[in-house]
Amino acid sequence: MHELQELGEFGLIDLIKQDTIHDHSSVVVGIGDDAAVVLPTPRQLQLLTADMLVESVHFDLTTTTPWQLGYKAIAVNLSDIAAMGGAPRHAVVSVALPRSTPADFVINLYKGMKEICREFSVNIVGGDTVSSPQGLVINVTVTGEVEPANLVRRSGAQPGDVVAVTGKLGSSAAGLDLLTAGEWEDSSFAWPLVTAHLTPRPQVKTGQLLAAAGATSMDDISDGLASEAHEIAKASQVGIKLYAGQIPLAPEVTEAADKFNKQAIDYALFGGEDFQLVFTMEPGKYEALLAAYPDLAVVRVGEVVDSSEGVTLVDEAGQAQKLEARGFNHFRQEE
Repeated sequence: MHELQELGEFGLIDLIKQDTIHDHSSVVVGIGDDAAVVLPTPRQLQLLTADMLVESVHFDLTTTTPWQLGYKAIAVNLSDIAAMGGAPRHAVVSVALPRSTPADFVINLYKGMKEICREFSVNIVGGDTVSSPQGLVINVTVTGEVEPANLVRRSGAQPGDVVAVTGKLGSSAAGLDLLTAGEWEDSSFAWPLVTAHLTPRPQVKTGQLLAAAGATSMDDISDGLASEAHEIAKASQVGIKLYAGQIPLAPEVTEAADKFNKQAIDYALFGGEDFQLVFTMEPGKYEALLAAYPDLAVVRVGEVVDSSEGVTLVDEAGQAQKLEARGFNHFRQEE
């Protein structure tokens, strides 16, 4: 297979533009013109989000395949749309590639993107391809739509609301530890954790359901539950009390914590990249939600309190302590 410097930019575009449109009714012009042309749904709010993944900061090419990387690059954006209660529609993908990159690497990168876009009926309608002098960079922008009445922001939580999460937390961070240590192939419990890190599943349908059911605030868990709780508390001008014993962890997370001499709950609180949802809801509506959807994978982990109480964690002995927002921060000097 040729390298990109032999193929050229336009040859590369010809290779990757196939199978990028899944909802033909909403696309007037896709890849191949100066700009994409899309048809918005009347009376829907438009959502826009963007995420950039940088080699050696967000991913390591020795521990992820190009297919997995492409899948995740789209997934993290779909998770942002999910947190607003919306449905993703279109993606614009820009990549900066070293000139020596094999063309089949790029083809497989886009195959991963196309697979998750197919699953969620998202169209890839454009982007840019440029050369990079040092490493791979992927920037994805996704548009979405939401009914005005179902838009959920971080700023609507009220004292007395339930705080709940979807799924189980901490798996991605535990998987990253296993990948970094190079020990995941020798650990029988590792595969679900590694999968959670490399190919996260955005909670799009659940986000729409929670929005329709009356979620007062919502956030996707990209930087750890502690960080997201602080985001909601700050935006809503409230306090949040979390209960350590109620935070859902997969049994494999406990096994990984034992292996690395860590506290399992720290993976959930500070690890990040679970791309589950944390949301708040009035208690009556939360009980109605559970009654209507008894199999829905949501777990109550706390409550919204007055802003004077701040963000706290109550341990299993009933002792409360201030909970710091120690999730990943690109520009903070870590201790």
